[in-house]
Amino acid sequence: MATEYSSLFTFFGGTGDLAKRKLYPSLFKLYVRGNLGEHFAVIGTARDSWSDDQFREVVTQSIREDQPDADMHAASVFVTHFYYLAHDVTDKAHYAVMKDLVEKLDEQYSLKGNRIFYLSMAPRFFGEVALNLKSEGLLSEDGSNRLVIEKPFGTDFTTAETLNEQLSGAFEEKQIYRIDHYLGKEMVQNIQALRFGNTLVESLWNNRYIDNVQVTLSEKLGVEDRAGYYDTAGALRDMVQNHIMQIVSQLAMEQPVSFTDSDVRVEKIKALRSLRVYSPAEAAKNFIRGQYGANDTEPAYRDEPNVPKDSANDTFVAGKLLFDNYRWSGVPFYVRTGKRLADKFTRIDVVFKKPLIDIFAFPQNRDNSLAPNVLTIYVEPNSGFSLQLNAKTAGQGFETEPIHLDFQQDVAQKEETPEPYERLLHDTLKGDQTNFASWDEVSYAWKFVDVIQKLWDSETPDFPNYVSGSMGPAASDELLQRDHRSWIYRLNR
Repeated sequence: MATEYSSLFTFFGGTGDLAKRKLYPSLFKLYVRGNLGEHFAVIGTARDSWSDDQFREVVTQSIREDQPDADMHAASVFVTHFYYLAHDVTDKAHYAVMKDLVEKLDEQYSLKGNRIFYLSMAPRFFGEVALNLKSEGLLSEDGSNRLVIEKPFGTDFTTAETLNEQLSGAFEEKQIYRIDHYLGKEMVQNIQALRFGNTLVESLWNNRYIDNVQVTLSEKLGVEDRAGYYDTAGALRDMVQNHIMQIVSQLAMEQPVSFTDSDVRVEKIKALRSLRVYSPAEAAKNFIRGQYGANDTEPAYRDEPNVPKDSANDTFVAGKLLFDNYRWSGVPFYVRTGKRLADKFTRIDVVFKKPLIDIFAFPQNRDNSLAPNVLTIYVEPNSGFSLQLNAKTAGQGFETEPIHLDFQQDVAQKEETPEPYERLLHDTLKGDQTNFASWDEVSYAWKFVDVIQKLWDSETPDFPNYVSGSMGPAASDELLQRDHRSWIYRLNR
């Protein structure tokens, strides 16, 4: 039986695209699963002057579009728990009106003072909203108060630190949920199960046996309609500082004392503390950037709507991370991400060291050597694992070839797998911060990224430098070739 939770959700930015595409459909899935029942309510807030009925119709439509086979009778009951409030987050008088509605709904639905405030709005308002929630008395004294924040969490370490100080003036760290939807993905959460649930894997998870680790977050689409934000952020800030660093910290962390949010966070923080922060010269050597150009059917980044014609913004990043600790000394973690690449996928390739002596090659003086063993974690669009091993080819003689042991989630398993936002909203209700970024994690990630971004801001790149539909600029391949390595997933056209 699913555990039913009681809470009032208040969505700031309640008419926005994220709320309609992801948040409301995810709440409905929790309702269908039984995690939400009679004792919940939702307030949507924005500047728009909507009625409750108009708001409920929008929510109903978002469910219908996301889940064509949904039980619309259940949806009609579900949306009766939704209420709308036109609200100016900068006007303290508006918080008094919100407080009256919050207290009314708390009593009406027996919510026991449990409140979740979700900020899916312009980041410049995050601190102000948090402080106003406290100063104007919207935080309950008896129940739980939780603040959920979408990225970006600052634009560098200084702005992130300032924002964190503002949030800390109203909420305790244990009440702040910095959401990263990649941490809600099934196979990202499987990293810890794979490592710490299998002696075979964990015993080899170190620099004695692993040669390098590769993380690829590839996007097929371009900037779309996000130029206003993206041209001030770029791939480094938009993807590396948060999603990639969170994945890498799970790959690099030590085994926690227990599988609790506090113990998992301790080990992730330790891993990020050991991440080598580069000097500008080291950053120039170990990180490269790119910007997509046109192909036969798609425009260059600089020709996209609302993108400056001389934009030096990075739409591609590749780099090498090094951890200065006993487990990972000498093992490079290669990462890359970009827009307008060959396809949309996320994968992790763990490349193991080859045998010191290839006994199958030496007597015959063969030119082709053993392929490395590679453990691949497929995060999206398919979910699963693949292990590349060497085996004898069928027939006379003795030749070897790589074979693959594969596991992919079937249709039934995929249907049972919660969407990332569904999972993370459930964790918020539960009060489990395992899959949310702590301030220490965010701060170490920014300190690492800031050196690279500052260097790039001081230079004028020769853009564009890769064709839409490729896997990025040639410098991405050269980054690994200097170390006598190559990307496991390779495609360049």
